[in-house]
Amino acid sequence: MKNVALITGASAGLGKEFARIHASRKGDLIIVARREEKLIELKESLEVKYGVTVMVITKDLSHQGAAKEIYDEVTEAGVTIDYLINNAGFGGQGKFHERPFEADLAMINVNIVALTALTRYFLPGFVSRNQGKILNVSSTASFMPGPLQAVYFATKAYVTFFSNAVASELEGSNVTVTALMPTATETEFGQVSGMDKTALFNKTASARAVAIDGYRGMLEGKLDVISGLPKGMAPAMRLMTLLPKKLVMKAIRASQEVALDGDKL
Repeated sequence: MKNVALITGASAGLGKEFARIHASRKGDLIIVARREEKLIELKESLEVKYGVTVMVITKDLSHQGAAKEIYDEVTEAGVTIDYLINNAGFGGQGKFHERPFEADLAMINVNIVALTALTRYFLPGFVSRNQGKILNVSSTASFMPGPLQAVYFATKAYVTFFSNAVASELEGSNVTVTALMPTATETEFGQVSGMDKTALFNKTASARAVAIDGYRGMLEGKLDVISGLPKGMAPAMRLMTLLPKKLVMKAIRASQEVALDGDKL
């Protein structure tokens, strides 16, 4: 295998689009997700359409040790990874003290632990070869606290700042780390998290467009990529960090409480 990208959460949404984009550039793939049938379906379509080689790893990243199992399987296969796209992640709505704690622990394992572990396992190889690119999928949620999605917003803040810090440590090398921060996007995330009925999902960005922005930003070695916002809104999003925190949290909570039909969730 050559010019290999390892993509987590590849069975749908952004992960599937990342896989299509990379395959269209004649890059081989290792695609990772829980749903084996979806991965096999994607593997077959990409290999037929683009003539690339696709390796499937079925893994639930919410399980402790899943990242090490992925790394070991790739190593045993003798495959060198050139691009690591940590895309897997999920959210969930509700008051922290009322939500099932197991669900939030699983969210932390997928959004933070697995992403961090995969980065740690593959990064030394990138550094030793002085070549490689990492794309970590965060969110515009990483700019602020998120009442009614306390754990999700916090995990994405971790992803952004972890990515930025490691990128700084790698300055002067040919290894880069990019944080992709999309707004609400047309993926399964909205349905799974329960956010599809809230004002935040009134207008969603195309998964394809967001994936293109992220992939291009990764190739260019950008630090951050904000995608899916209306033109000119990205600087305004960053300014949110300068506003009074209580005001920001009040607005975020209101946007999540009001469903599209005007009823309270």
